[in-house]
Amino acid sequence: MIINMFYVTASVSVLLGLVVFFYAKYQLSYAQRLLADSKDQLRNARRESETERRESQLKIKDEIYRRRKEFEMELKKERIESERLRDRLNSKLDDLENKEKRIDDIKQELQHKERELLRSMDALHINENKLKKIYTDLISKLESIGGMSKEEARKNLLDTLEAEVRLSNEKWIQKVEDQTREKAKERATDIIVTAMQRYTADLITPNSSGVVQLPNDEMKGRIIGKEGRNIKSLEMATGMEFVIGDTPEIITISGFNPIRREVARRSLEKLIMDGRINPTRIEDTVLQCEKEIDEIIAEKGKETVLEFNLQGVSPEVVTTLGKLYFRTSYSQNVLMHSKEVAFFSRMIAEELGLDGEIALRGGLFHDLGKAVTAEVEGPHALIGADIAKRGGEDPRVINAIAAHHEEVPFASIYSPIVLVADIVSASRPGARRETFSAYIKRLEKLEDIANSFDGVKRAFALQAGREIRILVEEEHLDDEKTKILARDIARKIEDEMNYPGQIRVNVIREKRAVEYAR
Repeated sequence: MIINMFYVTASVSVLLGLVVFFYAKYQLSYAQRLLADSKDQLRNARRESETERRESQLKIKDEIYRRRKEFEMELKKERIESERLRDRLNSKLDDLENKEKRIDDIKQELQHKERELLRSMDALHINENKLKKIYTDLISKLESIGGMSKEEARKNLLDTLEAEVRLSNEKWIQKVEDQTREKAKERATDIIVTAMQRYTADLITPNSSGVVQLPNDEMKGRIIGKEGRNIKSLEMATGMEFVIGDTPEIITISGFNPIRREVARRSLEKLIMDGRINPTRIEDTVLQCEKEIDEIIAEKGKETVLEFNLQGVSPEVVTTLGKLYFRTSYSQNVLMHSKEVAFFSRMIAEELGLDGEIALRGGLFHDLGKAVTAEVEGPHALIGADIAKRGGEDPRVINAIAAHHEEVPFASIYSPIVLVADIVSASRPGARRETFSAYIKRLEKLEDIANSFDGVKRAFALQAGREIRILVEEEHLDDEKTKILARDIARKIEDEMNYPGQIRVNVIREKRAVEYAR
């Protein structure tokens, strides 16, 4: 029993030893494989690092080569530029040497002429002494022959010469004035014609219409809405009057503010395209169109300033300038008209040798007041001058704006230049449109209104309807009644007529005393 246990124990020990041996051998072979794999990875890493090192060296060499080429090119350019500057400097040195030589020659020539002049002065002094002696002898002989002293003879001679010189001088002055007037007229005509020939522009200018086309007559009912609520909402939101007459498929927008009229037109067109017409939708559409118009105004103002490359223009002036894009006068777009006046003003000023930029600014800004005539009362020239003054413009520019309708005196030469340029732009063919019959009717209506008042003898419409001149009976009206008459006529014109800008009512009362000498 004990022996069997011993054999069993020995067998187990041997088996355990074999297991340990084989396990150790397995661990050893596993470690050897790991070591071999590590060596292979190390060799691969070395090969990769060597490859990267070689690639880096190649890149560095390429970069060094490229930098060297760039440096050589820059060095070559610098060398060429230095040679050019050296040649230029040598040329200037040669010119300076030649000028020095010429100066030396001129100096020698001046010295020679100075010596000749001294000799001539000596000879002249000798001759002067001889003449004095001859003059003294002649005076003595004349006094003895004429029986008058030297002073009496001089006085009589001076009186005669004075009368002849005065007459000749008056004739000469009159002749010079006539010649100057003719030359000034020719020169002014030449300058204006040259400016007109140099400027080219399309005859078709942008125009804002107050008429909206409808797709059909049924749309009128949708626009009016139930009990007129839609049309009332449109009028309240835009401040314009929508006239729906008998003309099929047309709605007319009426109002004095051109920007609000454009907002109303765009809003109505968008509502028609959208099809949803109700008070809420109307208010949203009007607000959207107002934002669009404000953006267009800012854009047009900036475009105009950039087009003329103007500096230091205030934001208020830029915005006001952009508003002129939606303003028309006798169908002429006021912004395009202002650009034309700016071009003409600059051309005329440059032809006269004046500052072209001052004239350009005066011409470009001369109608600024028309952008706000629907909001501010008064002549647009004076309103525009106030806007330019707030914008910090030059006093000459401000006076040119205020005086371009001769409502204030001219303070500089630029004011009449802007006035002439304004007339040229407004009078060129195709610039403004008004039928002849409508023009005549407007003038006749103006005169009829003035003649309808008691005490008026004659009335004349002047300056294309911009002024009405009225002659009154001096026996029936005194000075105070004349002022009242002028105010009443102006109020009646405002109530009964539609016209652009303003009309000057000029009432004249004069007393004439006539007698005849028989």
